Amino acid sequence: MNEAVLYDYWRSSASYRVRIALNLIDQDYRSVPVDLLARQHRRGEHLARNPQGLVPVLEIDGARFTQSLAIVEYLAETRQGTGFLPVDAVHRQRVRALSYAIAMDIHPICNLGVVAHVMASAANGEAARRTWMQKFIGEGLAAFERLLDHPSSGTFCHGDQPTMADICLVPQVYNARRWEVDLSDCPRIVAIDAHCAAIDAFARAHPDRAKHEP
Repeated sequence: MNEAVLYDYWRSSASYRVRIALNLIDQDYRSVPVDLLARQHRRGEHLARNPQGLVPVLEIDGARFTQSLAIVEYLAETRQGTGFLPVDAVHRQRVRALSYAIAMDIHPICNLGVVAHVMASAANGEAARRTWMQKFIGEGLAAFERLLDHPSSGTFCHGDQPTMADICLVPQVYNARRWEVDLSDCPRIVAIDAHCAAIDAFARAHPDRAKHEP
């Protein structure tokens, strides 16, 4: 069987998601860092892997995959018992909706390229970046907290085992704390994040670990 290789960046939310997913299924992989700050993602070597110039890229099962949620769904479809997506169609739709609320609504507007443009356009770039992050991550997570006010929420976003929604939520909470977003009105999110932090698969995927470990 071919070695699994993950091209990622330690602080990338999308990469963080895939690291969690791989850990949850006990999939061994080799990490190859792609330094976004050094613009390695825009060099020909990485563009050959992903013409979008984004991370992560996962090589597994003799194929190459991009887009973190598509990767998580591929793992759910090809590995038994992941629990990433519920069997029931209605529940599966809810988990996807929660996942998309973060990965497609909060994350893109706070991504490196967008925020770099904001900083370049502002008189005080660093202050503008912090204000931007706090506004859009804060508003997004406040709405997510309301989405969790649902009978299907449990110890985790949906029920009592981690799903794709938790795989998306945890990296976003990391970003919220990095930018000092006030989470005092998000008790469900804080509790879910704490439950996830106690799981080794989530802990090993944390950026602080990914930055220092091969």
